[in-house]
Amino acid sequence: MLTPFHLAINVTDLEAARSFYAGVLGCEEGRSTDSWVDFSFFGHQLSLHRGTPFATADTGKVGDHMVAMPHFGIVLPYDAWRALADRLEVAGADWIIAPTVRFAGAPGEQWTMFFRDPSGNPIEVKGFKDLQGVFAG
Repeated sequence: MLTPFHLAINVTDLEAARSFYAGVLGCEEGRSTDSWVDFSFFGHQLSLHRGTPFATADTGKVGDHMVAMPHFGIVLPYDAWRALADRLEVAGADWIIAPTVRFAGAPGEQWTMFFRDPSGNPIEVKGFKDLQGVFAG
């Protein structure tokens, strides 16, 4: 059984973060003060603190793309992934990699999308029709 992780990152604007994480991603808001806010990020604790976001560089090779490192994200069942991709499309997501499939027909077949939150933090969301494939070789 998986247990929740905790991740704390900086954002430049808490209200913009609230609009994005709650309004677009559908994350439930938890505790907060005037300098930070917690969200249930698909069952995991994400703490957003007002400050300068971490530096990233496009050093991660994903297929034919170079993506921002470091980044964080979540693995979802395909139907939830597709619904989130549709919500992000409507919201005008800042795509690094627009929704796409990788490893089609192979072990580990997955859908992925990379985007940034309003503070520029890079996020990857993967979708699997069979979650057993997450660690397929």
